[in-house]
Amino acid sequence: MELCPLVKNILLLDSEGKRVAVKYCSDDWPTNSAKEAFEKALFNKTQKINARTEAEITMFENYIVVYKFVQDLHFFVTGGENENEVILATALQGFFDAVGLLLRGNVEKKEALENLDLILLCLDEIIDGGIILETDANVIAGKVASNSIDAGAPLSEQTISQALATAREHLTRSLLK
Repeated sequence: MELCPLVKNILLLDSEGKRVAVKYCSDDWPTNSAKEAFEKALFNKTQKINARTEAEITMFENYIVVYKFVQDLHFFVTGGENENEVILATALQGFFDAVGLLLRGNVEKKEALENLDLILLCLDEIIDGGIILETDANVIAGKVASNSIDAGAPLSEQTISQALATAREHLTRSLLK
């Protein structure tokens, strides 16, 4: 018996069931095709359920899945069949609210793709190795935002969008001299 609740994966899919951002913390799906098959089957099972106001819980392939939809995005947190649904729902709500804060309330696929680096950092702040690290959306968003603002960091430690912004800024300054 494990004492610490473990998350198998966190998924953010679009309204067609395609990946926007995912993080797997389990070897239950060893290949990328197995992961995509799981995502497609899960999406097909849940797409007709209205999970827009509150999170819904379902058993799927011997996993507990907690999920919530907003606009054209579908948020999922998967745990083992013996995991506590309330804890999984808390992780889902933390992810959902943190994404809402980071996207300034404009939670839709286009905005999510434009800020994919922030969402991926958000996933890293929530879980590591399946262990839930943080569920408070304000703390998660604060850590992600503080990481994304640091323009003085070396290029090797910046995300791609940060590095491009830094390069654009340096180019602009050199052209205006």
